[in-house]
Amino acid sequence: MTSEAATDQELIDRQRLHALDDQVGDRFGRGAFRSSVGANASGGRERHWSSRLLHWMGAVAATAVAGVLAATIVAGWALLGFLDDFPRWWQIALYSTTGSVTFVMVFVIQHTQDRQMSAVQRKLDELIRASVHADNTVIAIEATTDSHLQALAELNIDDRQRASERLAGD
Repeated sequence: MTSEAATDQELIDRQRLHALDDQVGDRFGRGAFRSSVGANASGGRERHWSSRLLHWMGAVAATAVAGVLAATIVAGWALLGFLDDFPRWWQIALYSTTGSVTFVMVFVIQHTQDRQMSAVQRKLDELIRASVHADNTVIAIEATTDSHLQALAELNIDDRQRASERLAGD
């Protein structure tokens, strides 16, 4: 690699990092806990503690053992209610527990899905960036306005129709 090409690549890398800092700050700075930019291969030690906790909770809840344990607890709870003739405290405890667990799990699922979606978007952006014939204006398109997304969707529909007409004409 020539020195001019290396300098150009360094400039591109610096611009990409600066753009990433801006995007991440805008995208993840909305909540009470600001997310750090880079999760590394060592388990994301650079991420905020709340992000690591939510991912750990999601990973634990997604195991087969957690499913079997939940089913066992529900069966045991139903048996306890049956043996005690379903008292009022049993219902209150059941409703409170299920409501609380559901409330927390909504945030766990939302956080993990948002993070995974963001990672997939970055990977797609990198593929677009690396492709010679790709339209680089769609990099980070998820941050654009709804009207711009609609205009691009209509453009894609028009392109698809023209391609179908060309195939039909051949």
